[in-house]
Amino acid sequence: YAGIGCHYMVQWMDRDTEGYTQMGGEGANWIGEAPFSRTGHVFQNLGDGTYNHSGALALRAAKAAGVNITYKILYNDAVAMTGGQAHDGSLTVPDIAAQVAAEGARRVVVVTDEPDKYPAATAWPLGTAIHHRDDLLEVERDLADERGLTVLIYDQTCAAEKRRRRKRGTFPDPDERILINDLVCEGCGDCGIQTHCVAIQPVETEWGRKRQIDQSSCNKDFSCVRGFCPSFVSVKGGVLKGRAVMPPPAPSVEEPEIPALSRTHAVLITGVGGTGVVTIGAVIGMAAHLDGLGCGIIDMAGLAQKGGAVTSHLKLAPRPEDISAIRVGPGSADLVLGCDIVVAGTAKVLTAMRKGQTRAVINTHETLPGDFARNPDFSLPGRRLVSEIRATVGEANGRFVDATRLATDLFGDAIAANMFLLGYGWQMGGLPISRDSREEAIRLDTVSVDMTRAAFAWGRAAAVDPDALARMARSRPKPQGRFQMSETLEETIARRIEFLTAYQDTAYAGRYRKRIEALQARAQPLGDAGNAVVEVAARQLFRLMAIKDEYEVGRLYAEPSFLDQVKNTFESHERLEFHLAPPLLSRMDPRTGRPAKIRFGPWVLSVFRVLARLKGLRGGAFDPFGYTKERRMERRLRDDYEAIVDEVARSVAGDNATRAAALLSYPETIRGFGPVREKAAIAAEAKVATLLDAYRASDARVLAAE
Repeated sequence: YAGIGCHYMVQWMDRDTEGYTQMGGEGANWIGEAPFSRTGHVFQNLGDGTYNHSGALALRAAKAAGVNITYKILYNDAVAMTGGQAHDGSLTVPDIAAQVAAEGARRVVVVTDEPDKYPAATAWPLGTAIHHRDDLLEVERDLADERGLTVLIYDQTCAAEKRRRRKRGTFPDPDERILINDLVCEGCGDCGIQTHCVAIQPVETEWGRKRQIDQSSCNKDFSCVRGFCPSFVSVKGGVLKGRAVMPPPAPSVEEPEIPALSRTHAVLITGVGGTGVVTIGAVIGMAAHLDGLGCGIIDMAGLAQKGGAVTSHLKLAPRPEDISAIRVGPGSADLVLGCDIVVAGTAKVLTAMRKGQTRAVINTHETLPGDFARNPDFSLPGRRLVSEIRATVGEANGRFVDATRLATDLFGDAIAANMFLLGYGWQMGGLPISRDSREEAIRLDTVSVDMTRAAFAWGRAAAVDPDALARMARSRPKPQGRFQMSETLEETIARRIEFLTAYQDTAYAGRYRKRIEALQARAQPLGDAGNAVVEVAARQLFRLMAIKDEYEVGRLYAEPSFLDQVKNTFESHERLEFHLAPPLLSRMDPRTGRPAKIRFGPWVLSVFRVLARLKGLRGGAFDPFGYTKERRMERRLRDDYEAIVDEVARSVAGDNATRAAALLSYPETIRGFGPVREKAAIAAEAKVATLLDAYRASDARVLAAE
């Protein structure tokens, strides 16, 4: 069961958590349900803050009722849901353990990410056991067999609080960061499944969607390395590159006509927690104060403490007493600054807009939510959201710009995006504040004043001349290597031929080229539909041929591009460590049923270079890895797909091109390593028979027509 607090949100995830109670009633519902349920035992989540002020009474009632229940008291060291306040009375884990033992708990177990942090002289109740968090499932299985009241105290500081305190220098900051080698990464998403961390974000490359770590939101609990993938690298002593740069001065534009403020002016600012949304409201409020205007602000943070939605309601008026209500009601917004398109497209924000009255400036950049951690192919309905907002405010009043990408291009830091939008909205005449007051408010309320002013100026320029930013982008060097996307089908094929040559040799690449050229000869005369068939085959055949075996992983780490990635991310570092599960060395982890990953030092780079040079052994009699179940499966998948490509190359026509593309795309979900890839392959191959039957049926009709 869930309770009230952050752990309530687990009900939206793929977990076996059902039901919730009011604050302080955690577990009380089970007292009534237990006599009528076939379930013999339940776990009840209980936040430490709730336990402190009322939850202990429910625990006492469960003991008195004699029900079989384990209270999981989640000690995160703060009232983390509403701002990170300290607990009243400075409650500690040993205090809670002593209290619940005194209430009659049969067993008390502490689970923590740092089992060694408690002093040896800590006065634990008799029989208290301390376990590492990796043992959580085993501990829970053990407690589920206990009768009566048991208590599991999960001691781990809230991730959001860790980040806040580290910024303030009040919490230990591990001298380690995680880097993902995106060339090795398969984009399978297993790392997100293991950790459910929003710091794992997508990166689109020539070779498909991969993963990267957003270092600004990483909470450094390092659980992502449990993903069964050799792409994770620990960077010890890594100093992140100073990304902030100053672009050339923005082009001068005419001052906007500042609207006279004769009535209440309503502004909605929407975004995601931690990106500076509240700062925008503070700047506007300070500027209004300096202009002698009335101003009221309500920041609706809510779940933004956990990276959720933020909506700031702001009212400006000639006098403070002219503001009767701060909340922006239905149809009353004069300006909407949508720092996040998903939040801006919610029903509550759309309801506040009115056609012909509301000006909307929307950041179209798609920041993927926590759903992406569980679904590697998750995407946002960006086009639909743009259409809905444009229809609501009117064609002339809606402006849409990828402020995050532009801010990153201009300043090397996405944090400038929100101030860029503010400049855009001010230039549109959406804010009745003067230039001088706005300049002074930026000086008073922001930290990086020069960058903030420059971002504001570039936002103004974009509102007048959007092409100015395009010209700036064209004048800068284009990304190279894996971040340089192919622009034509021919380039797509040529780059894969080059890659496969480096992967194995010219003969292996020729095998790819010959098969794709045969398909092209048949499909390209069909126009766009035929080109779509060829592109799908070109991408998927390449993926199945470029098997990421031990030799290939070694080659991708031995390539200069990996160390270039490290240099581009970090100013300096002391040591690299690699998280690997070598097939001949790793033992089976009984908790997961997977080979356990081992941490290797920088010396393994020499091993990678040796493996890269031994790629000629691949698939031969002397290949020690070629006899494993995984490698045999990989070769079978490749060979089966080649046969399907050959069949399509003999029979694709205008009437069955769509089904041919659907058939050829089935390997797209075959991603990952080891057990992850095996599971994905089984699921993908289960669809092949149906796809083949559908294609062959249409193929038969085509042949009959001919």
